[in-house]
Amino acid sequence: MLARVWSASIVGIDAVKVAVEVDVSGGLPGIALVGLPDAAVQESKERVKAAIKNAGFAFPVRKIVVNLAPADLRKEGPIFDLPISIGILAASEQANAQLLGDYLFLGEVSLDGSLRPVAGVLPIAAAAQKMGIQGLIVPADNAQEAAVVKGIAVYGFRNLYEVADFLSQPENYKPVAFDAKAEFDRAPQLISDLADVKGQTHARRALEIAAAGGHNLIFVGPPGSGKTMLAKRLPGILPPLSFTEALEVSQIHSVAGLLKDKGSLIRERPFRSPHHSASGPSLVGGGSFPRPGEISLAHRGVLFLDELTEFKRNVLEFLRQPLEDGYVSISRTRQSVSFPAQFTLVASTNPCPCGYFGDSVQPCTCSARAREQYWAKLSGPLMDRIDLQVAVNRLKPEEMTGRETGENSQTVRERAIVARDRAQHRLKDDPAVRCNAEMRSSHLRRFCQLDDPSRNLLEAAIRKLGLSARAMDRILKVSRTIADLAGEEALKSHHLAEAIQYRTLDRLS
Repeated sequence: MLARVWSASIVGIDAVKVAVEVDVSGGLPGIALVGLPDAAVQESKERVKAAIKNAGFAFPVRKIVVNLAPADLRKEGPIFDLPISIGILAASEQANAQLLGDYLFLGEVSLDGSLRPVAGVLPIAAAAQKMGIQGLIVPADNAQEAAVVKGIAVYGFRNLYEVADFLSQPENYKPVAFDAKAEFDRAPQLISDLADVKGQTHARRALEIAAAGGHNLIFVGPPGSGKTMLAKRLPGILPPLSFTEALEVSQIHSVAGLLKDKGSLIRERPFRSPHHSASGPSLVGGGSFPRPGEISLAHRGVLFLDELTEFKRNVLEFLRQPLEDGYVSISRTRQSVSFPAQFTLVASTNPCPCGYFGDSVQPCTCSARAREQYWAKLSGPLMDRIDLQVAVNRLKPEEMTGRETGENSQTVRERAIVARDRAQHRLKDDPAVRCNAEMRSSHLRRFCQLDDPSRNLLEAAIRKLGLSARAMDRILKVSRTIADLAGEEALKSHHLAEAIQYRTLDRLS
């Protein structure tokens, strides 16, 4: 007898509908699995056989052929365990096959017949809703995640027996109830507060500009000056995620298998901080079956690269295209996928190998040649893409011991939200652009017009600092954000002057 069960496979962060066709017929007993399965899918034959027996069903002692269609799409992971199991039960007349066409089945089975959670359920649920699928059958631990998507019924089960019983008596079961909006509106977790930072007025101002406009930022200073502490405060002053953005971020983390550790929906902007020994594929994503890397996991949030000059130069060059385009493309022999990567890059580094070049207390022991080689790891095109280049100096003794603190994160965040709202209202005709840092050339011509004093100032800066056209565009974008924070529509020379002084590394070169 033939049975067809619907499932899905992840391609990038999208889902493709997969038909699991099971034929039980006469012949030598055994299971043949076809349709480009990977090793994990091939191993499902043994898991499924044991699970069916231990769940109280009879495993057919007949020839079983399982086809995963479309046959030219590579299938991976244990997500097909449940649909294969149900297909065998339906084809051997141990489960009702009448409802199989209405539902999508996902899940890994244990040897005792229980269901284990799998990765990628959220994007599959979103795709199933668009396909017109009536409902999803998933492991109980994945039910809340799948139920985030409205317009589709989600049923969570703990073992094979419950799934088979549902197919026979669906009226005895109710879909999972989950209020995604209420979950999203819950109070966020306590995060590091900007009020903890003493002094560093100049660096705090740069953080505020970065939060208001989505600008990339690098801190340069000696060890112990507070570079890392400042960077970790940026998520706390960024505007909160919208519900749509939260769904985007949650889908990426679901594909990476990280969502189960963070609840059903990510409500706070991601903060990713890979070690400087990270490889290129771990940063941008990759693998035989491409998976999102750190820059995609930081989508709509912050990617923090501490000790930037310790990263390998070829790894840093991987950042250039995502920083410009907002996505990363990964090509393999059989497929090409794209992952979103709209993040704010925050980096920190010492000014030289010993860390004390220009320090007011400890002298630098590095030669000029050593400093030149140290900075050679950062290419000009990469530095052009960093809008705010900020020198962070050692704190004075009275600043370290004093009780005075600056504004807290909530106060700064409110100003950043107002500035972003001004920018979004200005850019409302182009929904793909959500902040000043993402403006295109046409936006700059329209919204960053300069008067004569401002134009003369910018031309002088270009000549003195040897700025590229890209660096000039970055200055204009930062100027636009500074004007938005001040509540002013027209760009003035003092907005431009403040933006120019954030090109610290251009002045050092």
